[in-house]
Amino acid sequence: MRIGVDLIEIERIRQALERHAGFRERCFTEAEQAYCDAKPNPAQHYAGRFAGKEAVGKALGCGVHFTWREIEIVGRPKPGVVLTGKTLAWAEQVGAGRIELSMTHSRELAAAIAVVEPAGA
Repeated sequence: MRIGVDLIEIERIRQALERHAGFRERCFTEAEQAYCDAKPNPAQHYAGRFAGKEAVGKALGCGVHFTWREIEIVGRPKPGVVLTGKTLAWAEQVGAGRIELSMTHSRELAAAIAVVEPAGA
């Protein structure tokens, strides 16, 4: 079993969304963008997904070697994870199975924890 956790300030994500035109497209899939942009406080939801992607990358052991858009956070109310591309290939290489993800946020912080079960478990 592999575990990853991440904590991020929502304001940091809000600033990235406002200051860097390509941040949304570089880090989030079209479906993630549609979900977050439909919310009253989009930055809060982007931050949760950003933390989720970081937690998954840490749990898989690929850290910054993954491509942001290759880890997609899907589903409601229980978030799920869809991997594609090199990140999916890495997950298969390291024997990763099902990925469980939990995300939460307050007014100021977003956090996520990912648990990756071994394949076949």
